[in-house]
Amino acid sequence: MSKLVECVPNFSEGRNKEVIDAIATAISSTEGCLLLDVDPGPSTNRAVYTFVGSPEAVLEGALSAARVAFQLIDMTRHTGEHPRMGAMDVCPFIPVQNVSMEECVCCGNRFAQRLAEELGIPVYLYGEAARKENRRSLPSIRAGEYEALPEKLKKPEWAPDFGPSRFVPTWGATVTGARKFLIAYNVNLLSTKEQAHRIALDIREQGRGKEQPGSLKRVQGMGWFLEEANLAQVSINLLDFEVTALHMVYEEVCTVAEELNLPVVGSQLVGLIPLKAVLDSAEFYIQKEKLFILEEEHKVRLVINRLGLDSLAPFVPKERIIEYMVESEDESLVSMPLRSFIRSVGARSAAPGGGSVSAAIAAMGAALGAMVGQMTYGKRQYEDLDGIMRRLILPFHQSMNELISMVDADSNAFNSYMAALKLPKTTAEQKERREAMMQEGLKKAVVVPLFLAEKVNSLWPTLKELVLYGNIACKSDIQVAAKALETAVFGAYCNVVINLKDIKDEAFKTATQQEASGMLEEARASVNTVLEAADERKK
Repeated sequence: MSKLVECVPNFSEGRNKEVIDAIATAISSTEGCLLLDVDPGPSTNRAVYTFVGSPEAVLEGALSAARVAFQLIDMTRHTGEHPRMGAMDVCPFIPVQNVSMEECVCCGNRFAQRLAEELGIPVYLYGEAARKENRRSLPSIRAGEYEALPEKLKKPEWAPDFGPSRFVPTWGATVTGARKFLIAYNVNLLSTKEQAHRIALDIREQGRGKEQPGSLKRVQGMGWFLEEANLAQVSINLLDFEVTALHMVYEEVCTVAEELNLPVVGSQLVGLIPLKAVLDSAEFYIQKEKLFILEEEHKVRLVINRLGLDSLAPFVPKERIIEYMVESEDESLVSMPLRSFIRSVGARSAAPGGGSVSAAIAAMGAALGAMVGQMTYGKRQYEDLDGIMRRLILPFHQSMNELISMVDADSNAFNSYMAALKLPKTTAEQKERREAMMQEGLKKAVVVPLFLAEKVNSLWPTLKELVLYGNIACKSDIQVAAKALETAVFGAYCNVVINLKDIKDEAFKTATQQEASGMLEEARASVNTVLEAADERKK
């Protein structure tokens, strides 16, 4: 899987289309860079660019954009609602795929050094790349903004990390570094700028100071007025959406606004958002409103509606959710067309083999269970069973998705053993290392099918209930589901046994053999129970 870094430079120009387009062209024309989004704001006079690529590519793309901005943006003439201290105000690097935070810190340092050397401007490091604790926070570095820089740069404690301690009027200063995915999010209010800012002070972590902290962790915020929309906004940066989720911010703003008798009229995302952040909010509203929603697309629609994300402009998921925009080079087994997967199994290769096939069969068994439940749910003939079907469908649907991922997990586990076999074995030390890696690979090859069997067996209680209540027209589907799940456990058992024979850890072998045998017995007994119940059903 290729390495992918996201870069989100913010430039202090949101009104001049020629400048905005020129910076976009500089990024998109850089080899290896995929420009995902350009979000200019006239009131803020700021444009946020989002692009991805390899670490080296995004570094070059950011430098190309900075060179163009250096020629076209003049900070002596800049005004806008958003805090800023430079033409390229901030340029963070964010890990997206197969990249560590340390690698993004390295990107930030290299970018800062080259930017300072080429343009002769002061550059500060923030976030995970910060060299001083008081520089971890962007607002801390940006305090006083552009106008304070001439005096700030004279102070030894504010000497830049790279570049001269010299004020460059047309540019100002740039902040760069590495961070987690930040979500720029605005909640719309029919109010004044001052009222919006009051709410921001109430909810942001910093609050009104140390003595009056705000209600939400890892949240920055301020209030402003959006002239082009004729409304105010609580402008928020979610620094860690896994600590404070999107819906938590929206609900908290609504609560405070209600206390002030101020109407909330939707919200707005600036730039892109991770899929997980959207799905986390969907689960909140599903639980809160006792909804029954399974499909990812429907969950996304629910969040758009509940948060009013389309209140100022259409919210198109394929253009705003980062996973939907990045076309990864997916070489996984589950990404193959069915024909290709079957042919891959039939090729002269040890993997994919029985383990991956068992996982695929298990996933199809769980899918059939979900199908039968959905063919029962919502039908007038079975409407008195809707509550039961809601409860039964969910575990099948969730397990189906988990089992799909195990198709590749089994193959990958076996590949780690095959890789160990190819290690050199000339010296005693090499032989010892090779043997250790082989034993580790074999244990991985055992653990994956064991987990598969455990996951499948967790579905039997649900299937035993479904066979009693499911749509009678789907009786054969339940029967096939039962046999598919049993076959999957049998396949997992066989894979465990064949890999155990070469493992030298006797205690591990004994315990694993007993566990696998017990799960096979459970599957065989359960499938008989389901099939007998299906045979007895007449309606």
